[in-house]
Amino acid sequence: MPERERVMRMSVEQPLWRALTGYRVLTAIYAIGLFVSAYDKFERPWLAIAYLAVLAAWTLLTLPRVASAAGCTKRFLAADLTVAITGILLTRLADSAARVEAGGPTLPSIWTAGAVLAFAIKGGWRWAAFASTLVAVANLIHRGAPTRDTVHNVLLVWVASIAIGYVVEVARASERTLARALEIEAATRERERLARDIHDGVLQVLAMVQRRGTALGGEAAELGRMAGEQEVALRTLVSGGLVPVSRVSEDAAEGALVRAVDEPDGPGGDGRDPVDLRALLAPYASGTVTFSEPGGPVPLAPGAARELAAAVGAALDNVREHAGEGARAWILVEDWPDEIVVTVRDDGPGIPEGRLVQAEGEGRLGVALSIRGRLRDIGGTAELISVPGQGTEVELKVPRAAERPKGVRGKAEKR
Repeated sequence: MPERERVMRMSVEQPLWRALTGYRVLTAIYAIGLFVSAYDKFERPWLAIAYLAVLAAWTLLTLPRVASAAGCTKRFLAADLTVAITGILLTRLADSAARVEAGGPTLPSIWTAGAVLAFAIKGGWRWAAFASTLVAVANLIHRGAPTRDTVHNVLLVWVASIAIGYVVEVARASERTLARALEIEAATRERERLARDIHDGVLQVLAMVQRRGTALGGEAAELGRMAGEQEVALRTLVSGGLVPVSRVSEDAAEGALVRAVDEPDGPGGDGRDPVDLRALLAPYASGTVTFSEPGGPVPLAPGAARELAAAVGAALDNVREHAGEGARAWILVEDWPDEIVVTVRDDGPGIPEGRLVQAEGEGRLGVALSIRGRLRDIGGTAELISVPGQGTEVELKVPRAAERPKGVRGKAEKR
């Protein structure tokens, strides 16, 4: 048996986390190197040594935490940012006042940006803006006044972190879109494989049972009829007769996203997106009802599609009521540029001349309301042609721009 297709997902964030891990190690080494090169200029070098020892230990011990989004919890991010801000504020105590006023580097130096970037990768641009703002406040307190270099560095970190956070959000949305597309493709391939297997086996057996049962007659004929109905139902199922879950494509600030939307009222729902009329008419197919459809979708407004399908159902009810259970019927769907035409034809005895007028006079308004009334509500027309002894044909025409009907009708009446 062929293996089922599996959708493989690869996180687009993982390379960013690996890059952040390397960045933290390299910038920690850089901060230590800056201190060593200017050791003799520090007023309290022991304070700087103590902090840098904590920074180096913290960087090495937390490497597993910054290797993935799961490890970077809110508590860890808060502690990491606290280490960075503490180093900025301790610089004024450890370094000389002249170096601080001249714009010398802080104790953590550019290692601070790593803490902010962790916020950006984890939570997007909003988290990045929050973290970079706290770092900006700490830098202003450290300098004592908003100098040009300080403002420049603050804006650089703020803009860069927010930009990276936004890119991460777009990348996540794109990843979800790609994963959903791969799932749809895998499901489609699997359904095609099952359809081939069913067509090669079950459908052929059902068709053979139907032919043999009809030829034998008696109880076997009834069995053949049931097999024919099951063949039609199964063929409709494997060919996509079920209405799939609607998928709405969004293009929001976080990027393109495909989300699933459940239709509240079954096929057609209450949404504004067109539905495939074939999906609403396919369930009417049976051993005695042949359904012929175009090769592609037949889009129609949901409300109009439901009313048109209900009119077809009413026409088939009339066939069963007046032509008998054994009568055959045919449904033909034609998709024209300006309108959709659905024809329901049967091989019954037909309708005697004047019978429809007599039925309306008796209050039996099946054709008048259930068929013509429904089509009239959605801007369409219904034409009934019947020749005694040659069956009846109902032609339903609906303009492609048909809208939802203003009212909802009850159960179809019989003519």
